[in-house]
Amino acid sequence: MWQDFIELLFIPGELALNMFVSLILSFLLGMAIALLYKNTHRGLNYEHSFLSTLVLLPPIVTMVMMFIRGDLVLSLGLVGSLSIIRFRTPIKDTRDMVYLFWVIAVGLGSGTDNWTLVIIATILLSIVIAVLYLAEYGRPKHSDFVLVLSGTSDYPAAHTKELINRYASTARVRSYEVSGDNWETIYELRFTRSQEKEADALLKSMQQIEGIDRVSLLAPQLALPM
Repeated sequence: MWQDFIELLFIPGELALNMFVSLILSFLLGMAIALLYKNTHRGLNYEHSFLSTLVLLPPIVTMVMMFIRGDLVLSLGLVGSLSIIRFRTPIKDTRDMVYLFWVIAVGLGSGTDNWTLVIIATILLSIVIAVLYLAEYGRPKHSDFVLVLSGTSDYPAAHTKELINRYASTARVRSYEVSGDNWETIYELRFTRSQEKEADALLKSMQQIEGIDRVSLLAPQLALPM
């Protein structure tokens, strides 16, 4: 009895080597994927805990695959236990979901000893993501801004429209409000990529117009994550 128990504590050399290689490979690939995510992220910020998730998830999935390999009953029991887990953290960016599926696939491949396939697929996907990032694929060719002007004297409409037409590709008035001696005008502006650098020049020019006390330029598409 004790001899059988002691034999269970020892793992055959070949199996131990496969386990070691699979876990180390999934961990290294997870680190590479997390580094790629960090360097190609286009948002204002990202959650640092998500990087840890990308690193830790592949070896965890690899370990799970080692547990259920060839055991149908255990795999069904694992699926049943996982079904009670509820993830309450929303995915703010669909690109994050792609990375999650990617690291899960790495864990599945490593856990089934498909090392070559996992390495080649990770390299190819990394190249594709890098090319899309450098080519700025999917980025709009224009940027929309909201220009808010306010003052206490007469509204210099002619001079204002002249400057807006000089710097922006298109513009339209969203609202015009007057309250006593105070007025406020809101414009919707569209800048092309080549005109985006002119936004600062537009602000400085607006501040020099007599009659305008306050100038604000907002970019609605750059909303902060909640």
